[in-house]
Amino acid sequence: MIKDQNLKNRHILISGASLAGPALAYWLHRYGFYPTIVEQAPTLREGGYKVDIRGVAIDVAEWMGILADIRQSSTNMRGGTYMNSRNKPIACLPADLLNFREGRDDEIVRGELSHILYERTCNEVEYIFGDSITSIIQDKEKVQITFKHAAPRTFDLVVGADGLHSNVRALSFGDESQFIRYLGAYVSIFTTPNFFHLDHWELYYNTPGKVAGMYSARDTIDAKSFFYFTSPPLHYDYHDSEQQKKLLIEQFAGDGGPIPQILEAVWDAPDFYFDSLSQIQMDCWSTGRTVLLGDAAYCASPASGQGTSLALVGAYILAGELAEVRGDYKMAFARYESTIRKYVEANQKLGIEGVKDAIPRTQTEVWFRTQMIRLLPYLPWKDLIARKMTRATQQAANAITLKSYER
Repeated sequence: MIKDQNLKNRHILISGASLAGPALAYWLHRYGFYPTIVEQAPTLREGGYKVDIRGVAIDVAEWMGILADIRQSSTNMRGGTYMNSRNKPIACLPADLLNFREGRDDEIVRGELSHILYERTCNEVEYIFGDSITSIIQDKEKVQITFKHAAPRTFDLVVGADGLHSNVRALSFGDESQFIRYLGAYVSIFTTPNFFHLDHWELYYNTPGKVAGMYSARDTIDAKSFFYFTSPPLHYDYHDSEQQKKLLIEQFAGDGGPIPQILEAVWDAPDFYFDSLSQIQMDCWSTGRTVLLGDAAYCASPASGQGTSLALVGAYILAGELAEVRGDYKMAFARYESTIRKYVEANQKLGIEGVKDAIPRTQTEVWFRTQMIRLLPYLPWKDLIARKMTRATQQAANAITLKSYER
């Protein structure tokens, strides 16, 4: 699309510099808007867990010109092994089957994708690190923004791309308790030493109501350890990582195998992450000149495996609709919501089912899971079973037909 000099509402503030925010900024700048990104963290967030890019999100990455970079930084995982409580292998499965990928789908560490998006935008987009929005006052013409540190500024539009616990959503729509839907489990992921010398490989341990594991990709010196567990809602401080680490250790106290060794390393983890498996469900993603994007608007939870794809696709559509109607934000926001709503619903449904499937609740379910995994590689119809296992994910990943906004 040729940059339109008649665009309205060109100055756009985006809160969040992870994935959705920079992806949106890329498209907005390409179409002639002037995006600014404010990020609470003092620098770009490095590390993080591996994320999948599937279905139509691969097309978006290709149109952005970053698909080759993603391929180069791919985790290139080869597969995974399920272990029993005595730390003995049960069965091995290939990576694509473990992560429900097909065809051009790929996988990359979140921090590396964030870095790719930053490199594609940092020369054209203003980034403000180590700051956050403290108030949003909008009228018919503009949005007045105050920051925690920077001087107040005026923008035409504001986008909240700041995650599950979105600050913009809280300021513009109200407390998150109205919109967050807890799915009955928690997740924690953090970097540890590669105790078991994993090389592009994963380990999984299942006990009733719990899943733990470890994987190492690309850099085999370190590994990522992950823990999932079911629980009634826990009450803790989102900003207190020490409290969260204690909660995690309490949940897995008494578990055998490598779990004690992994958990001991949590105290030195440079990138500890802990949160509920939850979704954001809202009837409307915009109010006035403010709109939400990615997890802030429609988090499907990590159990869906589609958070990154939702961010990339949502950014593409929101920017495209704004460009197509020359910055008429009311029309663009309405078209953005109507275009992506069914795609979001399909992937949120996937997230709900993903929690049920990923964490066996009882010893019987653990036993059944163990037998299925053990037998699968030897069944004559294993390919048919594999396709059935990936079908729901692939349907959700392709549950939208993207139009071209460039003319």
